[in-house]
Amino acid sequence: MMMQGIRKAGQGFFGKLLIAVMFGFLIVSFAIWGVGDIFRGYGRNEVARVGKNEIGLEQMRTAYQNEIQNLTRQQRRQISPEMARAFGIDRQVLSRLISEATLDQTARDMRLAVSDETIRNLIFDDQVFRDASGQFSAARFNELLRSNGYTEQSYVALQRSNILRQQISEMLAGGLAAPVALQELGSRLRNEKRNVTFARMPASAAGEIAAPSEDQLKTFFNDRKIAFRAPEFRTADILAISAEALADPAKVTDDEAKARYEALKAQRFTTAETRTVQQISFPNAEEAQAAKAKIDDGETFDEIATERNVAFNDLTLGTFTREQMIDPVVRDAAFALEQGSVSAPVTGAFGTVLLRVTNVDSAHERPFEEVAAEVKQEVATSRAASQITELHDKIEDQRASARPLAEIAKEFGLKLRTAGPMSASLARPDGSQEEALPGAEAALQAIFRSDIGVDNEAIRLPRDTGYVWFDVTKIDPARERGFDEVKAEVEKQWRADETATKLSAKARELVERLDKGESFDAVAASAGLTIETAADVARQDQRPELPAGVVSQIFGTAAGKSNSAAGADGGRILFKVDSAIVPPYVRTTQEAANFERILSSSVTEDILLEYVAKRQAELGVSINEAAFRNATGGAQN
Repeated sequence: MMMQGIRKAGQGFFGKLLIAVMFGFLIVSFAIWGVGDIFRGYGRNEVARVGKNEIGLEQMRTAYQNEIQNLTRQQRRQISPEMARAFGIDRQVLSRLISEATLDQTARDMRLAVSDETIRNLIFDDQVFRDASGQFSAARFNELLRSNGYTEQSYVALQRSNILRQQISEMLAGGLAAPVALQELGSRLRNEKRNVTFARMPASAAGEIAAPSEDQLKTFFNDRKIAFRAPEFRTADILAISAEALADPAKVTDDEAKARYEALKAQRFTTAETRTVQQISFPNAEEAQAAKAKIDDGETFDEIATERNVAFNDLTLGTFTREQMIDPVVRDAAFALEQGSVSAPVTGAFGTVLLRVTNVDSAHERPFEEVAAEVKQEVATSRAASQITELHDKIEDQRASARPLAEIAKEFGLKLRTAGPMSASLARPDGSQEEALPGAEAALQAIFRSDIGVDNEAIRLPRDTGYVWFDVTKIDPARERGFDEVKAEVEKQWRADETATKLSAKARELVERLDKGESFDAVAASAGLTIETAADVARQDQRPELPAGVVSQIFGTAAGKSNSAAGADGGRILFKVDSAIVPPYVRTTQEAANFERILSSSVTEDILLEYVAKRQAELGVSINEAAFRNATGGAQN
């Protein structure tokens, strides 16, 4: 029945709101841009069309802004438009809207509908909209909708669409479970462990590589010209403001720093007294008192421990501050002792003990003179942070007047950095590396998406600590380089390839000997290799001694067989799979039930993805790139 579909659509308010998002992200991996990604001369306010279903400019803009706001709340930091585009959020939102439109058009084609009464009951039955007495509250309903950016009409329309989309989902894959054979295979992939014997074959094991001739290098170069192309290089002026960069400790007076020091002294600049405490436990106070009497008569604490079979390593409780000792009785006794002395019997929460303090580190307070520079830097940074917003606004006013960054930096006494020429990986033409940019990856990507003369948006630094502006001043396009220009690189790569080829051939010979029955010890010894072992290797393991590529090869080799794989240092790793352990798949366990649910969900998503892709191909998808850029604030081409 329709109401059953409604219940499955989600039990809570936010669950219902997220159903639409679920279908969108389900299709993110589908290459919708290959399905009619054509600029057509249709309405300027139409971002995309699926069949007869239109996605308007305002619809796209609202969905995009809502997504950025949601991410801002989740990440607890501002997501700038540049960052959003760098993360592909604009395309993800469009993909989601196209997927929703596809399902909406499908529902219309199938003449599915939801009655007003059904929607009314859905809202009235939602626990989220009820007050403290358990009754539906119109005030709470309107408040929640308003805080989430909905009107009553838009929320009702959204619920109606969500229910119809869920109905289609239920018809396609409702109640579908992953086959047992697939569950068993998935369990094996997740839980199989392997034991291996291996040895590292260094690059030097390939033997001597004769010097190449000029013709060899030229042939190698001509076959791989594209690999030796010079990438695009860009040069940019960068102006960054941050609290750390603007801070001027010289302007902080000693009195101001001392006031900060006094406020932080107890928490930051005072080290509490610590004591190293030993103890001997006794079953009762009488035996403890007798042992204390022996110590008073000349026996040592260590001799009493030996008599009671207490190992030396078990004597020491540890080194503690007063606050770190849990038992108050033991704590008071330990911190009342002189170093080296033994306490009277102490009966604490865990029995009766004798205590000895072997070392006392007195409380230490770092004087102001020792930390003055650190404190002044903190005060200056705190002051500078309060100036960031004001300075940002002043710089933006200057940018609005089309003044170049160099002039703005000079006017405000700021340092302008010229970065580049650099590639998209921060490599310089001479092979060196450009210093990391303020704004890191977000700034680098923005520079390579921009162009000369473009007025770029400021990039907000993480945790709202400042801003970065940039102007692209030069672009050196990617180009082919001549042989003479890259001869050294060509020879280096030629040697690496020759080494890898010889090493691979040698490894194949060793693998053949192992698979013919020779022992790993004998084969490794003949090649001068050192044997290592690894137990319980899982597919997802990331071990220093076994890189991911080697682990993958291990699980691609039958148990009892040998193989080799490329190492991380230009060498190879020779290995033999000694055994493969596959735990039985017991379907009655909670772990198996959870796995079946996850796997079934994955199968359902795959079916839905294929269905939506097929429907998009049938209906036709067209995208107005100009309107899309308008809705998301992207650069105009």
